[in-house]
Amino acid sequence: MKKSKKKKQSKEDVLENETLSGSSAKAENVSENADSDKASEDEKNKKTAEEKSAHEHLEEEPSEVSQEEKIREYNEKYLRLYSEFDNYRKRTIKEKNELSRYANAQLMTDLLPVIDDFERAMQSLEESEINVAVKEGINLIFNKLLNVLEKQGLKAIDTKDATFDTDFHEAVTKMPAENENMKGKIYDIIQKGYMMHDKVIRYAKVVVAE
Repeated sequence: MKKSKKKKQSKEDVLENETLSGSSAKAENVSENADSDKASEDEKNKKTAEEKSAHEHLEEEPSEVSQEEKIREYNEKYLRLYSEFDNYRKRTIKEKNELSRYANAQLMTDLLPVIDDFERAMQSLEESEINVAVKEGINLIFNKLLNVLEKQGLKAIDTKDATFDTDFHEAVTKMPAENENMKGKIYDIIQKGYMMHDKVIRYAKVVVAE
């Protein structure tokens, strides 16, 4: 009886030890699972943080590129506007100078017939028997008029022994050339031509040898 009681107690101890061992093993499994879950969560959080950082970096990079593009665009616009304004300023200055330079061109053109008449009158005086003092007086007045006009930029186009040039001459008619050297040259002058500075205000009317 005593032996049976002892055996029963021993069996209860074995069951208790197995229960404790099972509980311990279960606790260890729970602990291992918890550690594994924690490590997995940490790894997941780390990966998420890396992805977030990479995403933020990608978002910042286009912003920086866009800023540089804007700066370059504004700089190009400034240079283009500055160039356009500089061209406008130069063009305006040139137009003002041209306007001032040729402001009297119309007046000079209107005076050309008067000069033509004056020259014809001077030729007639040379052939007349009028007093020499009168001739000299008229010639002096004519030269003074020419000097005033020349100071304003008026000058006669040189046609003496010149080759015909459509930039300065207008051919009224043509005459046979006396020799080969005269071909293409001015044979006679019908009406004198004039320039205002470097601009023709009346073409010289000439006869061309051919």
